[in-house]
Amino acid sequence: MSEPTPPTMAYWHVYTDADGVSRQTKCELTQFKFEGVDPQTAPQWNDKQEKTQAGVTFTVLPVGWVGEWHENPRPQWIAILSGRWFVETMDGTRVEMGPGELMMGEDQGTRERDGKKGHLSGTVGDEPCAMIVTGLDVTPTVNQPGRFK
Repeated sequence: MSEPTPPTMAYWHVYTDADGVSRQTKCELTQFKFEGVDPQTAPQWNDKQEKTQAGVTFTVLPVGWVGEWHENPRPQWIAILSGRWFVETMDGTRVEMGPGELMMGEDQGTRERDGKKGHLSGTVGDEPCAMIVTGLDVTPTVNQPGRFK
């Protein structure tokens, strides 16, 4: 029997480039291993990230919510549970995300340009956007999109 092919998982990485401009690009988690989370658990595909302290917040953005230009408070994974939202970065890229989509917010250290610093975000459509936000206690990187493999 052949080895099963490991899956990949897409995510959007919002990051700061070397010039202090926020950008976003689609990346993939690719380091999945077929193993149990402990010896008593059946094997499953796991992509274990570096251990760090983390804070989890469940967030519901109301219909019409707009978060004016701002940086992510710290590197954080954002998983959309229901509804839709958008993220627009300083380079003009706007991405809309919905249920099941994942984003890494790592745009700390941007430099204001034309009244923009970080990113603009808001809800899309006529329902609230529910998400789980996992803030990591790690040092943000600069110009390393896709660093989470």
